[in-house]
Amino acid sequence: MKTGKVYMYNQLAGILTEDETGYTFTYDSDYLASPNAEPISLTMPKTSESYHNTVLFPFFDGLIPEGWLLNIAEKNWKISQRDRMSLLLACCKDCIGAVSIIPINNEINT
Repeated sequence: MKTGKVYMYNQLAGILTEDETGYTFTYDSDYLASPNAEPISLTMPKTSESYHNTVLFPFFDGLIPEGWLLNIAEKNWKISQRDRMSLLLACCKDCIGAVSIIPINNEINT
Protein backbone atom coordinates (compact mmCIF):
# COMPACT_ATOMS: atom_id res chain seq x y z
CA MET A 1 0.00 0.00 0.00
CA LYS A 2 1.25 3.48 -0.88
CA THR A 3 0.03 6.54 0.98
CA GLY A 4 0.63 10.26 0.80
CA LYS A 5 -0.46 13.34 2.69
CA VAL A 6 -2.06 15.91 0.41
CA TYR A 7 -1.35 19.53 1.35
CA MET A 8 -3.16 22.61 0.06
CA TYR A 9 -1.25 25.85 0.73
CA ASN A 10 0.88 23.99 3.32
CA GLN A 11 -2.22 22.84 5.23
CA LEU A 12 -3.01 19.12 5.44
CA ALA A 13 -6.05 18.64 3.19
CA GLY A 14 -6.31 14.86 3.16
CA ILE A 15 -4.80 11.43 2.55
CA LEU A 16 -4.38 9.67 -0.79
CA THR A 17 -3.93 5.88 -0.73
CA GLU A 18 -3.31 3.22 -3.34
CA ASP A 19 -4.08 -0.40 -2.46
CA GLU A 20 -5.11 -3.55 -4.32
CA THR A 21 -8.63 -2.15 -4.95
CA GLY A 22 -7.49 1.17 -6.41
CA TYR A 23 -7.14 4.72 -5.11
CA THR A 24 -8.85 6.48 -2.21
CA PHE A 25 -8.75 10.15 -1.26
CA THR A 26 -10.21 11.33 2.05
CA TYR A 27 -10.31 14.93 3.21
CA ASP A 28 -8.89 15.61 6.67
CA SER A 29 -11.66 16.44 9.19
CA ASP A 30 -9.81 19.52 10.49
CA TYR A 31 -9.42 20.75 6.92
CA LEU A 32 -13.13 20.28 6.28
CA ALA A 33 -13.93 22.25 9.44
CA SER A 34 -11.76 25.18 8.38
CA PRO A 35 -13.94 28.00 7.00
CA ASN A 36 -11.32 29.12 4.46
CA ALA A 37 -10.44 25.65 3.16
CA GLU A 38 -10.82 25.19 -0.58
CA PRO A 39 -11.41 21.91 -2.39
CA ILE A 40 -8.19 20.52 -3.86
CA SER A 41 -9.94 20.32 -7.23
CA LEU A 42 -13.29 21.29 -8.71
CA THR A 43 -13.74 17.61 -9.55
CA MET A 44 -13.24 16.69 -5.87
CA PRO A 45 -15.46 19.00 -3.79
CA LYS A 46 -15.03 19.00 -0.01
CA THR A 47 -16.94 16.16 1.60
CA SER A 48 -16.58 13.85 4.57
CA GLU A 49 -17.11 10.85 2.24
CA SER A 50 -14.04 9.24 0.69
CA TYR A 51 -13.45 9.32 -3.05
CA HIS A 52 -12.56 5.95 -4.57
CA ASN A 53 -11.53 4.95 -8.10
CA THR A 54 -9.74 2.06 -9.77
CA VAL A 55 -7.42 4.51 -11.60
CA LEU A 56 -5.54 7.49 -10.22
CA PHE A 57 -7.83 10.52 -10.05
CA PRO A 58 -7.21 12.80 -13.06
CA PHE A 59 -6.37 15.77 -10.82
CA PHE A 60 -3.50 13.88 -9.15
CA ASP A 61 -2.36 12.28 -12.40
CA GLY A 62 -2.09 15.77 -13.88
CA LEU A 63 0.48 16.72 -11.23
CA ILE A 64 2.97 14.12 -12.49
CA PRO A 65 5.63 15.57 -14.80
CA GLU A 66 5.64 14.79 -18.51
CA GLY A 67 8.18 14.55 -21.30
CA TRP A 68 11.87 14.92 -20.54
CA LEU A 69 11.20 15.63 -16.84
CA LEU A 70 9.28 12.37 -16.53
CA ASN A 71 12.16 10.56 -18.25
CA ILE A 72 14.60 11.98 -15.70
CA ALA A 73 12.34 10.91 -12.82
CA GLU A 74 12.01 7.41 -14.25
CA LYS A 75 15.78 6.99 -14.63
CA ASN A 76 16.79 8.57 -11.29
CA TRP A 77 14.23 6.75 -9.15
CA LYS A 78 13.84 3.67 -11.38
CA ILE A 79 10.06 4.07 -11.44
CA SER A 80 7.96 2.83 -14.34
CA GLN A 81 5.68 5.33 -16.11
CA ARG A 82 2.85 2.92 -15.32
CA ASP A 83 3.41 3.24 -11.54
CA ARG A 84 1.56 6.54 -11.27
CA MET A 85 1.32 6.60 -7.47
CA SER A 86 5.06 6.10 -7.01
CA LEU A 87 5.75 8.86 -9.54
CA LEU A 88 3.30 11.15 -7.73
CA LEU A 89 4.96 10.48 -4.37
CA ALA A 90 8.47 10.90 -5.77
CA CYS A 91 7.91 14.00 -7.90
CA CYS A 92 5.16 16.04 -6.26
CA LYS A 93 6.57 17.07 -2.89
CA ASP A 94 7.10 20.58 -4.19
CA CYS A 95 4.74 21.09 -7.12
CA ILE A 96 4.05 24.34 -8.91
CA GLY A 97 0.74 25.52 -7.49
CA ALA A 98 -1.07 25.05 -4.23
CA VAL A 99 -1.02 21.25 -3.85
CA SER A 100 1.85 19.04 -2.72
CA ILE A 101 2.02 15.33 -1.89
CA ILE A 102 4.26 14.01 0.90
CA PRO A 103 4.84 10.23 1.14
CA ILE A 104 3.86 8.40 4.34
CA ASN A 105 5.90 5.24 5.12
CA ASN A 106 6.27 4.22 1.49
CA GLU A 107 8.97 2.58 -0.55
CA ILE A 108 9.72 6.04 -2.00
CA ASN A 109 12.42 7.45 0.27
CA THR A 110 13.62 10.49 -1.64
